[in-house]
Amino acid sequence: QVQLVESGGGLVQAGGSLRLSCAASGRTLSSSGMGWFRQAPGKEREFVAIISYSFGSVYGSTYYADSVKGRFTISRDNAKNTVYLQMNSLKPEDTAVYYCARQRVVRGTRPTDFDSWGQGTQVTVSS
Repeated sequence: QVQLVESGGGLVQAGGSLRLSCAASGRTLSSSGMGWFRQAPGKEREFVAIISYSFGSVYGSTYYADSVKGRFTISRDNAKNTVYLQMNSLKPEDTAVYYCARQRVVRGTRPTDFDSWGQGTQVTVSS
């Protein structure tokens, strides 16, 4: 069992940047794919990005939702047991609570394909 804690959210103007962190405790993340999701008020939790299992490296295969492709970058540092989401060129529609989670189904992109959810961090992008 792992515990995930998101941080780095805040208020930013459109076009700005923000980097989210997801720190894990209890277990090492090196053997697990990790994902970022977001949820806006009144909406379903939405897939954002996934980084695959990576052994002995900060690199891994990545996959992004079309809505964030080219603007967001997911990365991981297994030595630090941390996953990051670099968000550039932010738009008001990116406003949401952002969650990280551990992938439990290979190639899964649905919330039910993940577990060990963090508590979320609020990202607000103003116009």
